[in-house]
Amino acid sequence: MTSPSTRLIAFNKPYGVLSQFTQEGKWRGLKDYIQLPHFYAAGRLDADSEGLLLLTNDGKLQAKIADPTFKLEKTYWIQVEGMPTEKDLETLRQGVKLKDGLAQAVRVKLLDIPDPWPRHPPIRFRQNIPTSWIEVVITEGRNRQVRRMSAAVGFPTLRLIRVAIGPYGMNGLEQGSWREEKISLLY
Repeated sequence: MTSPSTRLIAFNKPYGVLSQFTQEGKWRGLKDYIQLPHFYAAGRLDADSEGLLLLTNDGKLQAKIADPTFKLEKTYWIQVEGMPTEKDLETLRQGVKLKDGLAQAVRVKLLDIPDPWPRHPPIRFRQNIPTSWIEVVITEGRNRQVRRMSAAVGFPTLRLIRVAIGPYGMNGLEQGSWREEKISLLY
């Protein structure tokens, strides 16, 4: 059980923002968006990825969200170069061999083009190569895992947006905004 002072916030992280409060090089930090003391990211989302990042002021809750042994599902929308077939998606479900071992999606499906917010800067497009959107659900979260998985089946990721972590989703949360969440859903 958590302490009554335990808090959890959901943040829709823009492209170019690190999962830490301090900026580093060209990347901005969370302090540009969140001015709450003693909060820490529960897991990571690379600076070149966007979407849901959970933050808490409780170390045990942070571990429960971030530690892969808890098998908390993380859902991503990825825009890839090319048009994957059902066979390609099945390869992701069965698992692909990466340098650090087998990586397997819990669920994968093609999406109708979602209507996410514009990205700044925009992704690169090649006029003669179409793009498509895939929803990928994983329970691990190794470094750049989803990007490496899509590349392993021949579809490089152009844009990656995390839309859910376990029971928490963005649900209308605007880019660069945050809101407090009820934490009872994880216990």
